[in-house]
Parts: sequence; C-alpha cells; structure tokens
Amino acid sequence: MTIRLQADGHFFNVIFTLKERPIGIFDSGVGGLTVAHAIKQILPGESIIYFGDTAHLPYGDKSAESIRFYSHRITEFLLEHDSKVVLVACNSASASAFDFLKQEFSGKTILIDVIDPVVDYISTRKFNKIGVIGTKRTISSGTYEQKISEKSLTTEVVSLATPLLVPMIEEGFIFDDISNAIIRSYLTADALNGIQALILGCTHYPIIKNQISKIFNFNIEVVDSARIVSIILRDALEKNGLLNDSGKSDDRFFVSDYTPYFEKIARMFFEGEINLRKEDIWS
Repeated sequence: MTIRLQADGHFFNVIFTLKERPIGIFDSGVGGLTVAHAIKQILPGESIIYFGDTAHLPYGDKSAESIRFYSHRITEFLLEHDSKVVLVACNSASASAFDFLKQEFSGKTILIDVIDPVVDYISTRKFNKIGVIGTKRTISSGTYEQKISEKSLTTEVVSLATPLLVPMIEEGFIFDDISNAIIRSYLTADALNGIQALILGCTHYPIIKNQISKIFNFNIEVVDSARIVSIILRDALEKNGLLNDSGKSDDRFFVSDYTPYFEKIARMFFEGEINLRKEDIWS
C-alpha cells in the first residue's frame, strides 16, 4: 500500500507493507484498552488503531440488533484505515455480533473475539466450578455456558450479570469505597460459593481485577482475556505472515464521543501523550 503525502510543497510516497498495517481493536469504551495494552506488551512492534464507541456505551444493556449495527460500522471504519486484523475487544459484541461479523467480512480480514480464546483456555484446566461475570447482554446470551459445556462437560458454570460495573469504571469510580461496595455486593452472591475460577466476561473488568481478587482472598484464579487473546493474536499474525518486523509503530485512538476519563485511562496504559481523536462514523 502506498500513501502519497505532502510536506513543504513536495509530494513523496510512503509505502506500507501488509505487515506494517495496524491491528484494529474496538470496544464500547475504555475496556478494550486492557487488551490493547496487553498486545503492546507482547507485540511492541505492532501499530494499533483503537475505536471506543463511547457515544453508545455500555453495550451491555443494548439489543443484539443494535450491537450488530454498531459493530458492523466500526469494523468498516477499521478496515477503511487498513487494519490487517480486527479484534472485537468487547464481550457483549463478541457474544451478539461476532458470528454476524464473520459472515459479513468473510475473506476481507482476520477477525478475533475475546470469548473463544478464554473458553479454549478454560478447557485446558481442571476446574469443577467456575463463575462468569459480565454485562446483561453477555450473560443473557448464555455464550460462555454453552461454549464451555461443549468442551468441558464436567465443569459447572455459574453466571452473574454485574451491570453496574461498566458505568462505574467509565465514570472513574475505581479503588474507592463506592467501587468496593458495588463489587462486594455482587461477588458475595451465594451462586459464586465454591468457585475455583472467575472469568471476567467484560474487558472493562481487568481494571478492577485486584479489587475482585481481594473479595476472594486471592484464593481463586481470576481469568481475564487480555493476555490470552494477545497470544492468540500473535499466533494468527505469525500463521499468516503478518507480524510487523519493521520496527515502525504508530498507535491511534478514536472515540465516538470524547470523555476526559477515556484519555486519562489511555494515558495511564500507554504512558504519556496519545493520538486521540473524536470521530463521528454514524453520519
């Protein structure tokens, strides 16, 4: 791919190979930044282009039809920016829209979700009982229970919708008495008694992973998708000859509605100034 740029009145060509194209990532808000951060740790040479649909968050209380609509347009946007792979870094979108996206964009890009890699990981472990927490949309879809039961027939899965956690995180209520009270209220539910692992079925939740672990006295495995998905992504890039070995990287962040907290979290994860723009892709 060649892009023609102008500087000081002169035109010059910048050539980007397939390998140098960015990894497209999207989520309803800041949650997918946990995945983006893990990707940069494992694949520091890769560029990312991130879209946070902050105008429509949280996805967890939206209809499946609405989530499919949002996800389709965002995927188009990421492909318009030459993404070599699109990572659906949102559990609600993974549960409600991933199969739809695979049909719509078959042959056009590599698509990766955040549910299947976690299910594959769980199937390699010998848990008798595991819990899943997530948004209303993710939990009501039954996706985790269905996919885990297909691979781990003897594992009991209990699911719990925790709808206040995403808006709590997006509003910046973390590591304080308010967030601790909300987290404790959810996670002391009788249904979670005796679990050996807890799947964080939302990419926002790793931001409060330590608070969650503390509720269980750090005695259970708290499973978040960020590192697991990053390893799957690395394997997919290697398999398709798309790993960026040029040493060039350029990260860009887009939001559908600017929020100061998004920029604060992004700077925390990526240590300094970030290239953040508001982009209306719905007009």
